[in-house]
Amino acid sequence: MTGENLVSAYVSDAELDAEASVRPKRLDEFIAQHRVRDQLDLLLKGAMRRGSPPDHILLSGPPGLGKTTLANIVAAELGSGIRVTSGPAIERSGDLAAILTSLAEGDVLFIDEIHRIAKPAEELLYSAMEDFRVDVVVGKGPGATAIPLDVEPFTLVGATTRSGLLTGPMRDRFGFVAHLDFYAPADLESLLRRSARILGVPITDEGAAEIAGRSRGTPRIANRLLRRVRDFAEVRADGVVTLETAQAALTVYDVDALGLDRLDRAVLIALVDSFRGGPVGLSTLAVAVGEQPDTVEEVCEPFLVRAGLLARTPRGRVATEAAWHHLGRTPPNGTFGTDAPRMPDLFSAQPETP
Repeated sequence: MTGENLVSAYVSDAELDAEASVRPKRLDEFIAQHRVRDQLDLLLKGAMRRGSPPDHILLSGPPGLGKTTLANIVAAELGSGIRVTSGPAIERSGDLAAILTSLAEGDVLFIDEIHRIAKPAEELLYSAMEDFRVDVVVGKGPGATAIPLDVEPFTLVGATTRSGLLTGPMRDRFGFVAHLDFYAPADLESLLRRSARILGVPITDEGAAEIAGRSRGTPRIANRLLRRVRDFAEVRADGVVTLETAQAALTVYDVDALGLDRLDRAVLIALVDSFRGGPVGLSTLAVAVGEQPDTVEEVCEPFLVRAGLLARTPRGRVATEAAWHHLGRTPPNGTFGTDAPRMPDLFSAQPETP
């Protein structure tokens, strides 16, 4: 993985095994998201006492915060099997019908990026979620026949990074809806210490705090940075992840003190140096940094906006005063967003008490 996507919250195929090794397996091992964790605990224990599958569960939030992990935990807590698929993979209603009819009683069906499921499959899913029944259409035209098939009672766990794209009928069929928030630094430090124990990596509290501060409030990024710092510590240091080792390693991988990578900084530098802070259109900004507009908009901007370094206005993108200071420049008078929050305060909220 290159330095440019080291701080991406999306998982790559190459790191699936590494990520799975540090995922918590039970609800009491899951760090942070205390409110969601407590609500899920009540939901699952109530269902187990009644001897029936729990309500369908919808998990929303940015990538990398633990939606897939929670889906696996739900199955583990229920002692049930789990089938995993994704919305883009279900192109036809027949694909979904085959999955649903193969489920055993009490199984968990996890559909990642459920907002991208095909419309025919979504309509088939309605009856399966409500009545545990699907109608499979055989034939075409006037001779087509709908054959009803029973489905064993199951629990659907849907995950989405864009809950606003879910249709109303789909959203209404979930009995439990939870939104996952970014992690506070203290929670990320706890997560890093746990991951380090599993990976067998000696780490100091200062080293964990340094990695946590550059992880954009996202567990997936924190674990990824930990593995890269581990490599640096084993090759160029004594194997212990200390403050100095973490700083040196992340400098090598072009991840700065705020968690910005090369592309993030290129966007800010283009805004400040080439366009005097903006406003500038997305397409023009993308050309200036040599990337596609979609990449700038979907990969860079969400974090830069959340960090108070960039603002979207009707006239275009604008660098805030915090962006000028981060790059070591002096902002001109009247810079947009002079009261924008500084990055160190972004995730400074105290973690929720369990």
